Amino acid sequence: MRRPGIGEFNLGASAGAVVGAIGSLFAIGIGPAIVYRNPSKLFGTPLLALLCWVVGGIVGWVLGGQLGPRLGFRLNSDRAELVGGAVGGMLPVIIILVWGWRMASS
Repeated sequence: MRRPGIGEFNLGASAGAVVGAIGSLFAIGIGPAIVYRNPSKLFGTPLLALLCWVVGGIVGWVLGGQLGPRLGFRLNSDRAELVGGAVGGMLPVIIILVWGWRMASS
């Protein structure tokens, strides 16, 4: 089994970074936009969204780089590595989405 190093470049890491960064950029505003029923709240915190973009990209890179190659090796497919990386990139998006929802609803 291939055990990639932390931060190593691979297909899963790049997929995780893309999904994590772009998803986290909008995830912080989705909760307030739904709670207040105002789509302009999606872009209401640009500095916080930029910070979430950076953090989501880095965490997505690390998690996707670990999860993607393991799944790709197990299923012997590059597509499985991409899917594993994307799933690893979705984890910071989900965490930021829940955090934004809790902040807006409380």
